[in-house]
Amino acid sequence: MKPTPRDLVITRWGARFMGRRFPCSIGKGGIVANKREGDGGTPIGPHEIAELYYRADRVPALNGTEIRIGDLWCDATDHPRYNHLVRAPFKASHEKMRRGDRLYDLVLTTNWNWPEATPGKGSAIFIHRWRKPRHPTEGCVAFRADHLRWIAERISPATRLIVR
Repeated sequence: MKPTPRDLVITRWGARFMGRRFPCSIGKGGIVANKREGDGGTPIGPHEIAELYYRADRVPALNGTEIRIGDLWCDATDHPRYNHLVRAPFKASHEKMRRGDRLYDLVLTTNWNWPEATPGKGSAIFIHRWRKPRHPTEGCVAFRADHLRWIAERISPATRLIVR
């Protein structure tokens, strides 16, 4: 299927969406065809945008789900809730969604290895704020805060993340 202007298209050189171009960060493992747990790769292909999460205390309201204290993302490959949002207390391996830094103030989740997660295929691929310009991620796609907000305000149910 050919990309449309409503698709967020990612290459190793940047992104394009709705007629605009944006610098972005990808995984430290580059763009990969066979994503595996821990490879740091950003998986090739079209991915649906599943959910928008945001910190209401840091980001003006968006049409999405507020990240609450105690929200976690399970990254334990052997757990039934692997690659899903969970709530504290949670003993299995996880990542905090409500972080001290600003990386997850606004997060778009994709359907990479979700909702049916296959162990070893890799954890969630998020679209989030970058740490600094072009600083690699663990496999996610990251943008400057104002660019991420601009994109988040314009996505629709038809928008796909297409990694080339």
